[in-house]
Amino acid sequence: MPKTENPKKGIQKRVKELSVVAKKSTIIKEEYYEQHDCKRGLRDINGKGVLVGLTEISEIIASKTDENGNRVPCHGELYYRGILLDDIVRGFVKEKRFGFEETTYLLLFGKLPNEKELKEFTEMLATLRILPSGFLRDVIMKRPSVDMMNVLQRSVLTLYAYDDNPDDIAIDNVLLQCLDLIAKFPMLSVYGYHVFKHYYEDGSLIIHKPDPSMSIAEAFLHMLRADGNYTALEAKLLDLCMVLHAEHGGGNNSTFTDHVVTSSGTDTYSAIAASLGSLKGPRHGGANVKVIRMMQNIKENVNIYNDDSIRKYLNDILDKKAFDKSGLIYGMGHAVYSISDPRAKILKSFIKPLAIEKGLEEEYKFYSKIEKIAPEVISDRRRIYKGVSANIDFYSGLIYSMLGIPTELFTPIFAMSRMSGWAAHRIEELSNNGKIIRPAYDAVAAHQPYVKLTERK
Repeated sequence: MPKTENPKKGIQKRVKELSVVAKKSTIIKEEYYEQHDCKRGLRDINGKGVLVGLTEISEIIASKTDENGNRVPCHGELYYRGILLDDIVRGFVKEKRFGFEETTYLLLFGKLPNEKELKEFTEMLATLRILPSGFLRDVIMKRPSVDMMNVLQRSVLTLYAYDDNPDDIAIDNVLLQCLDLIAKFPMLSVYGYHVFKHYYEDGSLIIHKPDPSMSIAEAFLHMLRADGNYTALEAKLLDLCMVLHAEHGGGNNSTFTDHVVTSSGTDTYSAIAASLGSLKGPRHGGANVKVIRMMQNIKENVNIYNDDSIRKYLNDILDKKAFDKSGLIYGMGHAVYSISDPRAKILKSFIKPLAIEKGLEEEYKFYSKIEKIAPEVISDRRRIYKGVSANIDFYSGLIYSMLGIPTELFTPIFAMSRMSGWAAHRIEELSNNGKIIRPAYDAVAAHQPYVKLTERK
């Protein structure tokens, strides 16, 4: 792409100096949070979220009441519209069919579809799997991006201009808009990736139109692969990942963002673009990319067959001496789950056969070893009020790698999946006519007098 003059360059040095002042002026003393009983991250010291809303879309269970009436950690459970996720997965896997479209129907309408309803719904999504005339050329190709989440955000906001009723927040119109985005997300993601490869890495420009007879998972792989081919196992595993990522309660960062922005009465495109911005962050949807890079970094710096060597390096990561120096072991721990993340457990049960088939059993064993050692290291070093276990991000990236999916598309796959949950939550927020969401912040700055310009030092 041709480069244009960047006006930021001339002031970068001064802005860097000013940034030190800006940061210093915004540092809040740690003790203030306790003094003001502030629930940082909207969670208490035990990790329990502050109750700010009610939902029927999904339920997360991470603790149960024992015989003495005390809340104790338990193996995580996740329910979609009151149905245990394990049962949903077991149902479509046993019947050897795809589950994402069925799961989307369940999240949106509160019940599992019968055969006729599922067929109609799947065909409806396939009908919407087409971009406006010229959109690929004028929006995606004319301004390529190195980040596919940026492509998704820009595309979603631009689709506003192609909608005849973009600001209509009547439920029927919002539902149509959401179904349209669910259908288009795979195309926007894959096409954005191919354009990136073409312009930035001199690759061939591959544009496959999706076959309307394909499931969403199949269409994604068909559009991604140069030859358009995929195996049944590959499509089924991608479909499974999408089901597991489709929804996770109203309190996760991107879905809460969806609720917050929707509560203002704004349009669907703005709400979903905001959720995409949240999901892009490495502490949320971008975590599985971080896991892949962290695991590669660990392998390059330790003897993977020596547990002490691994343990020492994980301690270095916590001490901000290794990997990205963030002090985080990615893929470990969760805001809600303690003993186990049910989605990670389901994924792990499918990974071993795939690893054996792909000749990557040693890789699987390495991940299993880190899954065992990392929680021990974290518990030894940090004040943990609940257990630490592997979350879904720890294994989802490994599956995507085994499927030959580039890391640039890891988070967009999360977005493709979670679009179903965002749609359900947006409709729920609008249907209940809630107030605009506005949490409280206590001000802790000391009052000071205004000083005339001529008297300032």
